[in-house]
Amino acid sequence: MSVMNAVSDIILLPNAARRVSEIAAKLGKPAHLRLSVEGGGCSGFQYRFGLAEGIDADDIVTSEGDATLVVDPVSLDLVRGSAVDFVESLGGMSFQVTNPNAASGCGCGSSFSV
Repeated sequence: MSVMNAVSDIILLPNAARRVSEIAAKLGKPAHLRLSVEGGGCSGFQYRFGLAEGIDADDIVTSEGDATLVVDPVSLDLVRGSAVDFVESLGGMSFQVTNPNAASGCGCGSSFSV
């Protein structure tokens, strides 16, 4: 398997890496967070997060600590240059993407347009 390393294309921040590791350990799964972009949401595109059982040959991968962020090539075109973080606030806890490609977003932080 030839997996591309995309350290400069997208980064996983330490808080997100810690949270991925915690979740994966509780579930007994690999600490691989998959980020994908799908059509929909209130702004046109929405982020989807989930633990990845494996890494596909064409996935783009970056790591922080013992956690790995996995992004498919189509989604990477929409999130290139982004940072993935885990944020806790009065509104709740969530993974968040700081995306320089987003022309606009929504209040929930999980939807964007380009």
